[in-house]
Amino acid sequence: MLNRGKTLFQLLFFFCIASTVKAQDPHFSQYYANPLYLNPAFAGVARCPKVHLNYRSQYPLGNVYQTFSASYDQYFDALKGGLGFLVLRDEAGDGVLNLTEIGAVYSYHLQVSRKFSILAGFQANFRQRTLEWGNFRFPDMIDPFFGFVRPTEEVGPDRVQNNHVDLSIGFIGYSEAFYVGIAGHHLTQPDESFFVESRLPFKLTIHSGANIPISRRRLYGEYQSVLIPNIVFQNQGTFWSFFGGLSFNYSAITGGLGLRHGNSNPDALVILLGLAPAEMPWRIGYSYDYTISRLTNALGGAHEISLMYQFACPKKVKKIEPVRCPKF
Repeated sequence: MLNRGKTLFQLLFFFCIASTVKAQDPHFSQYYANPLYLNPAFAGVARCPKVHLNYRSQYPLGNVYQTFSASYDQYFDALKGGLGFLVLRDEAGDGVLNLTEIGAVYSYHLQVSRKFSILAGFQANFRQRTLEWGNFRFPDMIDPFFGFVRPTEEVGPDRVQNNHVDLSIGFIGYSEAFYVGIAGHHLTQPDESFFVESRLPFKLTIHSGANIPISRRRLYGEYQSVLIPNIVFQNQGTFWSFFGGLSFNYSAITGGLGLRHGNSNPDALVILLGLAPAEMPWRIGYSYDYTISRLTNALGGAHEISLMYQFACPKKVKKIEPVRCPKF
């Protein structure tokens, strides 16, 4: 029964690919644990060299979506901004449709005043989307006794790989008390179809939040207890999502609760817990998406893990306050 269910899913997934349905980007619930993916302006914002690693498994009981991401960024005085590099791998439909993305980012940092700064980021990506036609299973392949052993008469596409260059841009304005950002991805809107033309829609991201100290006690220069309400709005083609969350930092413990709403109904309740010791160069976070849409949570929701490691800062670095957004 499990194999039949997987086969039915692959068939449904195939028809979605073959139609004119527009593709969408994979998303992460720990938006700020993958900053370059959210907004290229984040490159170099922590001043010191940083590595981010992210993994997301959505609907794990059906092995439907798996996404891997890794990024590196650092500020350079000579460039008056930050450089970053991002690698992403997304596997959909049990590896039937795959995306590999490699990008380079530059972010210009401008300190407008002692308390307010503006960042402007520019990103260029190489995208490769592949279709594993041999992984599909069709009804004419079924033998009543031996299963999927017969050859299929279904005709595949002329090509099973697309390569494109893609451009994105982003801006962030922030002070110690608040931050707001806007990003535009897929300015070139590449055609990533395999059957009929289907361009990747432009994606607009707007994100914002505030820092509310609930204790005047400081630890390593930061308030020990902070509440951070935040929102993330994204629109891509005919699809949009709105995420509203509340994060808290108490010493080394970070947690949060958020709600993501889709086009027509609530999508998921997101629960987050992490460790971010102020005296340590690393932090780790885990989040779980409990599906509350019409799909229900039958396929297991989504699990997400993030890891950040910050290397020692160069001895000479320009002193500009970093963005105090959620750690995850």
